Amino acid sequence: MADLITIVIPIYNGVTHLDFTGPHQFMSRLPDTKVIVASMNGEDVGADGLVFSGLSDLSAIERCDVLFVPGGSGCTGALQNEAFVAAIRRLGLSAQYITSVCTGSLILGAAGLLKGKRAACHWAWRDMLLPFGAIPDTDRVVRDGNILTGGGVTAGIDFVLTLIAELRGDEAAQRIQLMLEYAPAPPFNAGRPDTAPQAIVDAVLSWMQPFVQQRHDEVALAAARLTG
Repeated sequence: MADLITIVIPIYNGVTHLDFTGPHQFMSRLPDTKVIVASMNGEDVGADGLVFSGLSDLSAIERCDVLFVPGGSGCTGALQNEAFVAAIRRLGLSAQYITSVCTGSLILGAAGLLKGKRAACHWAWRDMLLPFGAIPDTDRVVRDGNILTGGGVTAGIDFVLTLIAELRGDEAAQRIQLMLEYAPAPPFNAGRPDTAPQAIVDAVLSWMQPFVQQRHDEVALAAARLTG
């Protein structure tokens, strides 16, 4: 029997549920693996109209083999929760693998876990890794030492297959990929700003614009605490 692998997924209000539920679905099929979804004090978490309950208390978890932090619209709010960031740092410093999807890498950055490391992030917020001393990378899945990060939202599936292959080998990853019929064939080539029609890019950027300054300000505050 293989050694038990413990994976901790810390979530917070405003998390993007596909950031973690997609990878969680794959992780849950991996033998000899314990997956723990946790929040501060085990409180319920709202995520795009869904509510996740029955969560573990993040502060009570002593260690994990894999720390996996998802992103979401609430990630910069989570950056302001010093107890949450401290728990991420504590778990990350002793984890075998430090991982994230989407803007979860900003949380890893705020916890001081990405200094001098290459990391992925959602394309719209990738530059916000810089104040944390991280090196933004445009790849869909990025590995730098024991740090494995995925790009925006749906990159979580590619990320988790890469992680599973690292933990249990390529065959294990491929078996789960087949069981879950992960064979993407999108009807549009509009998943990245360099492939989407310019009118679509402009519309999305216009929709995001009201959030940009607030997110920059919150990241700056978190980075100042890190260096202060």
